[in-house]
Amino acid sequence: MHYAEHGEGVPLVALHGAGVDHRELEAAIEAILPGSRYRRFYPDLPGMGHSTAGGLTCNDDVVALLGDFIDHLGAGPVLLLGHSYGGYLARGVAVRRPASVLGLALLCPVAERARSVPDHDVVRQDADAYDELEPALRVGFEDYFVVRTQATARRYRDHVAPGMALVDEAALGRIFTGWTVDVGSATFSAPTLVVAGRRDSVAGFADAADLLERYPRATLAVLDDAGHALMHERPELLAALLGDWLDRAQPEGR
Repeated sequence: MHYAEHGEGVPLVALHGAGVDHRELEAAIEAILPGSRYRRFYPDLPGMGHSTAGGLTCNDDVVALLGDFIDHLGAGPVLLLGHSYGGYLARGVAVRRPASVLGLALLCPVAERARSVPDHDVVRQDADAYDELEPALRVGFEDYFVVRTQATARRYRDHVAPGMALVDEAALGRIFTGWTVDVGSATFSAPTLVVAGRRDSVAGFADAADLLERYPRATLAVLDDAGHALMHERPELLAALLGDWLDRAQPEGR
């Protein structure tokens, strides 16, 4: 499993969504996280980026592999953050290895299925949003972002689109045939953050509220004027929410 690593301190493992690689989440989190206190790991999930997927047949296999990856790091219990598909996997890891997870942050988490999702309505469309974006990238950008500015287009061009070219479609098709992750039925008592976009046409926001019963120490935030790309669209607000979560999940003496 290929990964990028930065910093020293409390370990944090961040899991990206489907169809990209670690660079999207790395760019978003590195821009807003107080990095001096955290050792950040950004793996490429199997079949994406430079991570292979041989022998994996379902998402529970991926969850098991991620648990082994955390053990391999040898850094002790970790803060675990996931965006979209990565959030679904993170929930599975927390169920299998609760002692290995200091806290859980779920950004626009998908699940077995979405109960309801809003339409993909544009929140902001700047006239110069496409000035630095090649025409071939515009459809993908528009399908993902509801806030369309030069800054969000640049983030898509530099950190989202490159990973899309490295996806092993056959491997993901095989893994996603066994889509359902075993997230158990017990509660997870470590500090948790759940953030959803009010305009998220992929995961929606209604299902995020239902997670509160499973995570009794969870903060829930539903961000208006943000979609599935909320970490790019509302970074300042996400930074504040992550800061609170990190403070709550900080192990004593660290």
